Amino acid sequence: GLFGASTLTASIVSLSSSYAICEAFGWENGINKHFREAPVFYGLYTFLIILAATVVLFPNLPLIFIMLVSQQVNGILLPFILIFMIILVNNRRIMGPHVNSRLYNIIAWFTVGSLIALTFILVVTSFLP
Repeated sequence: GLFGASTLTASIVSLSSSYAICEAFGWENGINKHFREAPVFYGLYTFLIILAATVVLFPNLPLIFIMLVSQQVNGILLPFILIFMIILVNNRRIMGPHVNSRLYNIIAWFTVGSLIALTFILVVTSFLP
């Protein structure tokens, strides 16, 4: 159960991070490529798995705290990512006829506004007793 979930998560997070980094810099990526075709991708993937395993193996490390902080960082970054996604999905040159309708934009911006408010509350309540 828990071991299987953690093993799957470790490989998926490292793999998706490697994909994102390689795509951002225009490097070859993909598990369908051989190591010689995408050495940076496989190097990043291996490095991230080893880094995650090393962090977990440190004795007396507050792993629950680390998990909570990583989720808080994800929550803080989410509204910024969503703003860029909404801008992209409203770009007619990129999306063509599939741009957001007015209703979807209202829902999307309401969601982003709610997430920003909730993130602000999270940050304030984390620092103030």
